[in-house]
Amino acid sequence: MFINGEWVESHSGHKREILNPYNQEVIAVVTEGDHEDARRAIAAARQAFDQGEWRNTPANIRGRLVLKVAELIERDKEELAELETLDTGKTIIESRADMDDIAEVFRYFAGLADKDGGETINSPIPNSKSRIVREPVGVCGQITPWNYPLLQAAWKLAPALAAGNTLIIKPSEITPLTTIKVTELMEEAGIPKGVVNLILGPGATAGYELAINKNVDLISFTGGLETGRKIMKAASENFKKIALELGGKNPNIIFADCDFETAVDQALNAVYFHGGQVCSAGARLIVEDTIHDQFVEALVERVKRIQLGNGFDDTTQSGPLISKEHREQVEYYVALGKQEGAKLVAGGERPKDPTLQNGFFFLPTIFTECDTNMRIVQEEVFGPVLTVECFSSEEEAIMLANDSIYGLAGAVWTNNITKAERVVSELRMGTVWINDYHPYFAQAPWGGYKQSGIGRELGKLGLEEYTEVKHVFQNLQPKPVDWFK
Repeated sequence: MFINGEWVESHSGHKREILNPYNQEVIAVVTEGDHEDARRAIAAARQAFDQGEWRNTPANIRGRLVLKVAELIERDKEELAELETLDTGKTIIESRADMDDIAEVFRYFAGLADKDGGETINSPIPNSKSRIVREPVGVCGQITPWNYPLLQAAWKLAPALAAGNTLIIKPSEITPLTTIKVTELMEEAGIPKGVVNLILGPGATAGYELAINKNVDLISFTGGLETGRKIMKAASENFKKIALELGGKNPNIIFADCDFETAVDQALNAVYFHGGQVCSAGARLIVEDTIHDQFVEALVERVKRIQLGNGFDDTTQSGPLISKEHREQVEYYVALGKQEGAKLVAGGERPKDPTLQNGFFFLPTIFTECDTNMRIVQEEVFGPVLTVECFSSEEEAIMLANDSIYGLAGAVWTNNITKAERVVSELRMGTVWINDYHPYFAQAPWGGYKQSGIGRELGKLGLEEYTEVKHVFQNLQPKPVDWFK
């Protein structure tokens, strides 16, 4: 772990083996922290913020250091990509693309660091000045998930640093390797002692301490609903700021007047990319009745050709699931779907290929005859499982899409742009794609409605999450009021 500018072991001496999900080989052994280690890191971040060196560093200088991190990520892109594929099982092609996106996130927020000089507002009081300034929140606790370990870390690290905060980051205990490496790069870039702290360990101990500790001013978490609820409750102890991204069950609406072949292809990408282990995965396919059967037939034919395998093999299109426990959770939902009356038309089991038996693989799966009363439609499976619903009118499509506790993302496929805009205006979710699925970039905010979370990452809003707003009023001609005589 990295605490107060030093690489340290946990106070308990506990260790954790990190497994390659492709074959269950041990790829690393890391120290395992808990409450006490989190407290040490929080104390270091608190001192670094309160002494004022980093937050009082000119914004353009902070921006240059954040930009240096981007340059170092680009330099070590291949090493980082290999670590990410070893850690998560995703394809090396995807991991390399992630590193490009991660470097761009650091570049973007480096450029924003000195762009908000505050705002002067018209004061209604004569002979006075009124201005609004943004200041860093303070000490930030950041907890990241296992599916996109370094990408999600970058979304939190870069804006927090650019805004002048100090921080403690805790990656998922099962995928810490790239976060460890990027912490080394931040040290190399010259980020001052105590500004960045890295702790390792379970969410129930190390992560919980970040949420409940009164010396943490903001907690940012990406992960599941139940953990998000616990973090929100713990954060209420000192009413710290919270930023939560809690996943989704995202609708992908297919109208009959779409570009059929493109929509089929993108429906596959929407749900089976990275084995469906994506918060914005289009796991709910909502298809107009007149093309439903044809669309499902085309999907099933394509799904059978998806190549599972080692992420380092150029022919692999999708790797394993992250762990034994997570595959069992996916299998639970598949069994539940059958019990609920959904019709299994593809996958639904582990692959028979003998070369895949040591990994946590599961076949791409499709259920039809689904409705919004089913748990498999309502709950986040976070695996390669697609449910298909059917609609006969625009109004019904909107109703089905919004019938969810989530509101992270969704898509609309139609060649009628007027219809597309009508539907988009009615969808209750943070990102909606028209005739596309999955694009995101540093300049556009990311986050959800409803139980998909609170706050936004990326874009200018992503930087503002890490700031407090202060109103400064100056009386240019002060004089006695004579109220109390």
